Amino acid sequence: MSHKPEIIAFINEHRNLFWYTPEDKKEEVSEEFLLETILNFASLKDSLTLIRLLGYKKARKILQSARGRKKLNYYPEIYHFFSLYLNRHA
Repeated sequence: MSHKPEIIAFINEHRNLFWYTPEDKKEEVSEEFLLETILNFASLKDSLTLIRLLGYKKARKILQSARGRKKLNYYPEIYHFFSLYLNRHA
């Protein structure tokens, strides 16, 4: 997957959160995995920055598309908070 330069820069700033992803694959993580990781483990400021970079509608679509096992990858309180936030702002 090819990301916009600003998203690649964002990934590189937070590469320590992708410690289990091979170094040469970090810039290729999916948007779904990127959003999940940042929302779960980064700061609120970083989460809001990523949402802005992805676009509110796209971030909401990614979050809402998480069903079953993928939804369980989000902490419940994180999923709930950002669902409310994105439904209001997207």
